[in-house]
Amino acid sequence: MAEDKPRDFINNLPKIYGMYTGGFIVFIIIMAILERLGVGANTIGILFVAFTVFIYAAIGWLSRTMNVGAYYVAGREVPPVFNGMATAADWMSGASFVALAGGIYFGGHGYLAFVVGWTGGYVLVNSLMAPYLRKFGCYTVPDFIGTRYGGNLARFVAVIILFVASFTYVTAQINASGTIASRALHIPFEVGVWFGLLGILLCSMLGGMRAVTWTQVAQYIVLIIAYLVPVIWMSNVQGFGIIPHFSYGDAVQRIAELETQWNVGAAATADPGIGGVRVLTTLHNDPAGGMASWKFFTLALCMMTGTASLPHILMRYFTTPSVRDARKSVSWSLFFIFLLYFTAPALATLTKLQVLDPNLATGIIGDSIAEVQSLAWVQNWSDVNFLRVVDGNGDGILQVNEFFMRPDIVVLATPEIAGLPYVISGLVAAGGMAAAMSTADGLLLAIANALSHDLYYKIIDPNADTRKRLIVARVLLIGIGCLAALVASLRLTGILGAVAWAFDFAASGLFFPLVLGVWWKRANRAGAVAGMICGFLAGSLYLYYIRFAGGAEWFGIDHLRFAIIGMPVSLVAMIVVSLATEPPPKEIQDMVDEVRDPTGRAILDQSQ
Repeated sequence: MAEDKPRDFINNLPKIYGMYTGGFIVFIIIMAILERLGVGANTIGILFVAFTVFIYAAIGWLSRTMNVGAYYVAGREVPPVFNGMATAADWMSGASFVALAGGIYFGGHGYLAFVVGWTGGYVLVNSLMAPYLRKFGCYTVPDFIGTRYGGNLARFVAVIILFVASFTYVTAQINASGTIASRALHIPFEVGVWFGLLGILLCSMLGGMRAVTWTQVAQYIVLIIAYLVPVIWMSNVQGFGIIPHFSYGDAVQRIAELETQWNVGAAATADPGIGGVRVLTTLHNDPAGGMASWKFFTLALCMMTGTASLPHILMRYFTTPSVRDARKSVSWSLFFIFLLYFTAPALATLTKLQVLDPNLATGIIGDSIAEVQSLAWVQNWSDVNFLRVVDGNGDGILQVNEFFMRPDIVVLATPEIAGLPYVISGLVAAGGMAAAMSTADGLLLAIANALSHDLYYKIIDPNADTRKRLIVARVLLIGIGCLAALVASLRLTGILGAVAWAFDFAASGLFFPLVLGVWWKRANRAGAVAGMICGFLAGSLYLYYIRFAGGAEWFGIDHLRFAIIGMPVSLVAMIVVSLATEPPPKEIQDMVDEVRDPTGRAILDQSQ
């Protein structure tokens, strides 16, 4: 498997990953037995994280390669089902696994826009981009931009936008891995981010896309098991059955009653000590109209177009054997993503009920401050500075506005809040680490590949041999990863916020140049460059204006939605400049026609 992977490996993938799944379930059972025998929770948490990271690193080592095609696009031999699993793992980032349910927990109905946007984005990917980019035969997204529009300027601008969007995204994933490592290994968050980075680099550095693909399949299996088990367990205990997805409406109604009882509905209040918010800030089931509906729509739209613009996702469809397989991969991706996203609202609802309901043994609101502070899970998360209980009015009783928790830890803390065996907490930690690592793998690879292939090889040194190109890619992978870990350690924003920014950056600068590159033959180099630069700058300047310069929002467009400013500017600039300048050469227009034909060979022959 080290250099030229035998065809037998591809043919035996169901058997290999079936055995891997069975082995992981056996490992969970062994951990449960050890817990019953008295092995400490800390030891179990360390074993879960260490064992899974070791497995991913081993897969990365076995997948090492010095072949350019294998490093950049996994040899274009990944079957649709497994590419769908790898794409889902690439997609199920720390934001999806760790932060999404926390966002719904604190923000209620409005945060479902993330679910709608991130899932709906794959409709755009399937209908507008994936098959055609695969037919093009490129290695990276800037490779498509540079070849479709011609010239190094368009390629260079695409690399810059890719770098900003992907780097913003990868810092969020390393943030998530640091959060998990700090709790599971009982180390400071600032150290945890470097532990997470080490695992990420071990998975991706030696084997590139080949290694990342096979580790992401393994990581998806871990993360989906880890996400479903506590939800099913809590649902069964609370009386909603073992499949809560269709039956937790009663839990929502009970939360609404409790929210009235606790006078919930105030605006979020930040706690500067932990970067968290009060345990309840907005109504859980509050689909208000007017401006709230506008905010829901615009956030969903930004997430949809960002999905269709993010390079690390589009790269996954370069790895399939054919155009038809690329289409199938999108369908499988949606299925595997659906399993988690359909579960996130149920997890947020059941966890909130665990905290609020005084009829459940885990309810804490209304209990004495001393009792709450003595709870093991409160102490554990307080020790790593992710949770805080403050007796604000001095009455000794915990009120809604006296409990602070970072939204990023809701999923990770759920098993402890629900009083589940600690083996489930270890499992969830392993799943969260898998989610963060799998996305970070893909993002770092997208950045390093774009810089090494599109900047170094295509622009700086076109005569570089294979060995030199791959060495440059690996050095860049390490350097960018270290820079991302350094930025993540500063905690400039929450996980979900950083991810939203990444989507907005990508949508502002890349969405229309990519779409019109396939669907409008008249789009030319000058138009594409104008669209990328104007859209990206407009969105970025608006973000700076409202987030850092204290400016007022325009039409309710906040820092999570700045692509609503950037995308129209990009579209107008691209159309106006393209029509005002010479049309692209006939050979480029003929190439666009050929890209839309799903049959035949790829446009680019990059077998070297």
